[in-house]
Amino acid sequence: MTDLAKPTVGVIGSGSWATAMIKMLGDNNADKSVHWWVRNEDTAEYIRTFRHNPNYLSAVTVGIPKRHIHTDVRVVIRSVGLIILNTPAAFLKDALKDITPDMLRGKIIVSAIKGIVPDENLIVGDFLQQKYQVPIGQIAVIGGPCHAEEVSLEKLSYLTVASQNTEVAAVVASLINTRYIKTNVSDDIYGTEYAAVLKNIYAVAAGICHGVGFGDNFQAVLVSNAIREMSQFVNAVHPIGRDIKESAYLGDLLVTVYSQFSRNRTFGNMIGKGYSVRSAQLEMNMVAEGYFASNCIQQICIKYGIDLPICNAVYDILYRNLSPVPEMKKLADKLT
Repeated sequence: MTDLAKPTVGVIGSGSWATAMIKMLGDNNADKSVHWWVRNEDTAEYIRTFRHNPNYLSAVTVGIPKRHIHTDVRVVIRSVGLIILNTPAAFLKDALKDITPDMLRGKIIVSAIKGIVPDENLIVGDFLQQKYQVPIGQIAVIGGPCHAEEVSLEKLSYLTVASQNTEVAAVVASLINTRYIKTNVSDDIYGTEYAAVLKNIYAVAAGICHGVGFGDNFQAVLVSNAIREMSQFVNAVHPIGRDIKESAYLGDLLVTVYSQFSRNRTFGNMIGKGYSVRSAQLEMNMVAEGYFASNCIQQICIKYGIDLPICNAVYDILYRNLSPVPEMKKLADKLT
């Protein structure tokens, strides 16, 4: 495995969360070298020239050397020993299309994606194991609760880094600790990653409920039921001892359901107000991971025989085009 005495880190992606990751790495005091893969050449050149991402979190100053900003993902992969994946889950396969398993051998791969790879119905950790033969001990996951916008404002935030190899998790955590970022280390890589996926679906549900006119009282009941659903799901797919009230699970759920920065809640609110899925996606111009996660989680629930009423309602609205108002009323009768 790669030498972690002085890590070389590569960030794959150029959206808001990737930009926030660049800021965290830059503000962290550990001795390291950082490379950044930016998909678009015009964007990369703008960042090299003006030290800001023109499209996301534009107030963040990019401090890494200009020569470390690349548009060829292979250059980044070859240059580093620790890779942080920061693309939307739907774009991951395309981002890695030129990467072979040999190119990832011996490297630590960190998922900060919080989504499921569409068509594969796999969380990123499983995708890396099955498609790229990355050993589970070399994979880590970064979970919330943490929004990129608050990172850019240097608001105190908390991240959980999970890996079955807790030494790997501790190294990753040491690279993103700052005066405004506190980190926790966990060995529950599967629970952390699945919780990060599920909370996006529940945020879509919360947005739909708000859009159709339900109030705060109902939202509280919705979230109470959501954390029980989350516990049911993660204990079915990966049954180990865990406390669902910890920040990686309940905390990430709460911030995604309630925050003004939650794109999944915003997406759901638009659906509740009558937007079609396509029109909501176009108007947001950002990826709501809960949309893709809804379909994938539905397939996993069928496989394991799990019944999750909130996830079912979101799936029926997004993929079966059922009307939000009657579906949310039917859901309300199932909640306790």
